Amino acid sequence: MTAPDARPRTGATLRFPEHFRWGTATAAYQIEGAAGEDGRTPSIWDTFSHTAGKVRNGDTGDIAADHYHRVSEDIALMRRLGVTDYRFSIAWPRVQPTGRGPADQKGLDFYRRLTDGLREAGIRPVATLYHWDLPQELEDAGGWPDRDTAYRFAEYAGLAAEGLGDRVATWTTLNEPWCAAFLGYGSGVHAPGRTSAVDSLRAAHHLNLAHGLAVRALRGAVPEAAEVSLTLNLHAVRAHTDTPEDLDAARRIDAVGNRIFLDPVFHGCLPEDLVGDTASVTDWSFVMDGDLRTAAAPIDFLGINYYSPATVAAGTTPSPSPS
Repeated sequence: MTAPDARPRTGATLRFPEHFRWGTATAAYQIEGAAGEDGRTPSIWDTFSHTAGKVRNGDTGDIAADHYHRVSEDIALMRRLGVTDYRFSIAWPRVQPTGRGPADQKGLDFYRRLTDGLREAGIRPVATLYHWDLPQELEDAGGWPDRDTAYRFAEYAGLAAEGLGDRVATWTTLNEPWCAAFLGYGSGVHAPGRTSAVDSLRAAHHLNLAHGLAVRALRGAVPEAAEVSLTLNLHAVRAHTDTPEDLDAARRIDAVGNRIFLDPVFHGCLPEDLVGDTASVTDWSFVMDGDLRTAAAPIDFLGINYYSPATVAAGTTPSPSPS
């Protein structure tokens, strides 16, 4: 027996739905440049990229695509491409340079020019509050492993919402917090380049807490019709074989790659197996009463960044002891 032919019949045309929206996305540090202009202070990515050996070719975001100075040209390019939605990120150290205190109006003015230009071009602005550019001063004070950073993020979210809430109808709190927590504080291949198993877990929890606190701050400052979301890079985890060892390895990776964010945000709890798997690393005492309820603040939709499946097999040698 042959499989049914899934190809379209002769003459048939495949079309996207009528209301399908074509979007594009960027991150502030990847495109803006103007790293030291109009009050902007260094982020962890400024520091990381200027550290010898951390980035290929020693590249930095000092100039990047010079979007800060070319914003009108860039909007014109998007319009010619037929883009209907533009997801950009707001640079925390441009809007709140020290991570504390009032907003820098020059920083907000840039995003006002951007969003006004997008709306005039018929492009819907979609703002992300955090795409990994933590103000360096907050990292120096402890970074995401420190609980206070979550409260500083909520303050910043409120400032951005007050300054741009009349222009932006769709908000994302965090983009890919897994990368911020585990690549930034676990493996150290992303900024700030720290390598600590316990710090990566603490960072993941405080990012969840920050998300929930930011949802509250946004709801209190933007119009009722505005949408609030979270974007995760979810992992399609597959066991290499059906052996119990490989299946258990896949379960572990699913817990630390997916459910460490999905369960708090949608169920208000931590995965029990994750807590058990990491008992030798931490007792999770940094999770306080009410944190998980806060993390589960209702959102309007979930953004999913998907890249490739992950095939997992059990290790043949013991893992090194976590630092």
